[in-house]
Amino acid sequence: MNITSQIKHPILSEMELFEKKFFESMSSNVALLNRITYYIVNRKGKQMRPMFVFLTAKMVSDGIVNERTYRGASVIELIHTATLVHDDVVDDSNRRRGFFSLNALWKNKIAVLVGDYLLSKGLLLSIDYGDFDLLRIISVAVREMSEGELLQIEKARRLDITEAVYYEIIRKKTATLIASCCALGAQSVIEDEVQVKNMHLFGELIGMAFQIKDDLFDYTEDAIGKPTGIDIKEQKMTLPLIHVLNNCTPKEKSWLINSIKNHNKDKKRVKEVIAFVKNNNGLAYAEQKMLQFQQEALQLLVNYPDSPFKDALILMVNYVIERKI
Repeated sequence: MNITSQIKHPILSEMELFEKKFFESMSSNVALLNRITYYIVNRKGKQMRPMFVFLTAKMVSDGIVNERTYRGASVIELIHTATLVHDDVVDDSNRRRGFFSLNALWKNKIAVLVGDYLLSKGLLLSIDYGDFDLLRIISVAVREMSEGELLQIEKARRLDITEAVYYEIIRKKTATLIASCCALGAQSVIEDEVQVKNMHLFGELIGMAFQIKDDLFDYTEDAIGKPTGIDIKEQKMTLPLIHVLNNCTPKEKSWLINSIKNHNKDKKRVKEVIAFVKNNNGLAYAEQKMLQFQQEALQLLVNYPDSPFKDALILMVNYVIERKI
């Protein structure tokens, strides 16, 4: 049994039922939309976000889920899918998980409209059933994801990101959605503000570790979802690079910034930057920070009673930093 199957095992029946409900939640009277949503559903990823919703809900409630949990998981997945569709348009990307992206098959105009449609379906699913507490959690995440993307664009132009600003960017861009999955899972089954906040922080810490792991992939030769050095080519400021920039000599800093700004398409120069970051403790520092976030996340689970759901969440936290893709 692979690690994803092990994580999913305690919520297998919930995930099967969720898939049916999720597909129903996307239905429309427009044939073109139904063709596109069918394409989306049949090319789904690992579905980590709904898994977080169900595992968190079951851990805090002694194994109970309800219709609110299913709606919450559907809302998260609808909004997550909408952001991916919009991201592909923004990044002018033609591939998603090895398949053609929507904008590659149906062009940008249709992709943007489908993203808007999925976002509105997610919000209406909460409103129609009066799940305003769940809607608040997810709406904050949508706002923060937009802010994080724009903050990154603003800072990337000047390449002056401090470590504190970097954490703020990844907290909003990546961690906030995972945090909302965990908070939403808890909120769907219990009325305990302290536990909901605890689960929100748990998801946020996992999200931070997840993004740093993604940063580290840029410096490895493993068979992963993106080519080595792609962040440098796109002038993205990642933690290994930020750490080295803030701890090297002015001359080295000038060479690094010049390399990223003016020579980021030069394969030889990109390789030199990667080697410089590796040799100046950039990767080791980022790994240490990633492990710190992981340990803080695990600490938040200590007081919960042992259960298959808690075990699966611990497995999930470890998978985030040990994954090869």
